[in-house]
Amino acid sequence: MLFSSAIFIFLFFPLFLLCYFCSPRSWGNPILLLFSLLFYSWGEGWIIAVMLTSVFADFSAGLLIDSGKRKLGLGLSIVTNLGLLAYFKYAQFAFENLKSLASLLGVSAESALQLPAIALPLGISFYTFQTLSYSIDVYRGKSKANRNLLEFATYVTMFPQLVAGPIVRYLDVQGQLSQRERSLERFSSGLERFIIGLSKKMLIANTLAIPADAIFSIPAAELQASTAWLGVTLYAFQIYFDFSAYSDMAIGIARMIGIDIPENFNYPYISRSIREFWRRWHISLSNWFRDYLYIPLGGNRGSEIRTYFNLFIVFLVTGIWHGASWNFVLWGLFHGAFLIGERAGLEKLLNKLPRPISIAYTLLIVLFAWVLFRAESLSYCFEYWQSMLGLNSGSFPVIVFLNSEVILTIILATILSFPIFPFIQKIISKNKNSENLNHLIQAIYSLFIIGLLLISISYISSDSYNPFIYFRF
Repeated sequence: MLFSSAIFIFLFFPLFLLCYFCSPRSWGNPILLLFSLLFYSWGEGWIIAVMLTSVFADFSAGLLIDSGKRKLGLGLSIVTNLGLLAYFKYAQFAFENLKSLASLLGVSAESALQLPAIALPLGISFYTFQTLSYSIDVYRGKSKANRNLLEFATYVTMFPQLVAGPIVRYLDVQGQLSQRERSLERFSSGLERFIIGLSKKMLIANTLAIPADAIFSIPAAELQASTAWLGVTLYAFQIYFDFSAYSDMAIGIARMIGIDIPENFNYPYISRSIREFWRRWHISLSNWFRDYLYIPLGGNRGSEIRTYFNLFIVFLVTGIWHGASWNFVLWGLFHGAFLIGERAGLEKLLNKLPRPISIAYTLLIVLFAWVLFRAESLSYCFEYWQSMLGLNSGSFPVIVFLNSEVILTIILATILSFPIFPFIQKIISKNKNSENLNHLIQAIYSLFIIGLLLISISYISSDSYNPFIYFRF
């Protein structure tokens, strides 16, 4: 079920809110759990058993750790979560690569066993990392094990963030699981955030997805340089406004019911380095890898060579986390290589350069990397890069993919990639002493939000199915 679907906005979510707020507060977790399971099973069916396996395993792991069987509990959590990921997400990839290797060694691939198709459970990369962090924190003594299975299951399955994050750690919401604040102010603030996310998805991400998909469906060698650059620029905007839209909607829904979950984006396209980019992009994932992989590996506490090795491992795993494909592996290593270069001295140079130049450097790296992320194969990616560099004599001109709607959306996406809203909020806060002006600004802003909602709904009524990009991970 999509946050941006009519069935969610007009049926599921209103019914959930009605049950949630019209019931005693003590029923909050059971209702949230029930609707979360319904939300997930809507399109997944029996695969919900995979998520519930993770829930029961990590709940048991926490109890084992708390009872003194620390290594057994942690081992249960690691084996279960990484085992589920390995089978459902990477088994097919590993099997196909083994077949290719066998073929290279002269072993007939035709005689190899065929692996049945494996369905990828929605959001498995997110909820397995989420529950794994719980077990590790209990093991480290940062948290006590939760002894209430219903409460723990509610934490893992919360439908706002279940499918595509942010990756919410148990420590982030521990107190809110048993007691959370409900207020009209929090509800309206959450609703506003949800509407902003919905409009980013419907008005920007989905609009730019059409020409982006059209360009990437053409043989890369047939693209003119300008067309290739347009395609990856459109995709860069699409994935940012698509993924940040989901995070906005998740944060908004959670806030409406009294739960605060962490931010996941902070205007990544204004970064002056790849290092800064990863402090602003998919923040919850970056922090997860920092705390549960980079620091345990030694972080930057050893020699420079050891630090570079640790960064290499982190970004190798980051690429693998995103998908079972060599494209994703190289995408992670591509970012890791530049981050290592910045740590080796490049970042000092970037900090001395004028801000527009260092931002241009970061965008250039990110755009080339997005081709790896979007391309269906490595060969297509390399040909696409060639077209970007003008090495192919393409026949598809850029004008074919541009119309007034796309041009206006690109302009809007460019503007909103900068921290415009925080700037406006600062202006509003400076005028708080002027009560009349403040009321006028609030009225105008409320009308603006209502307008965004109505326009988004009109797009929903006529839009084709377009899932969030990060659902595939």
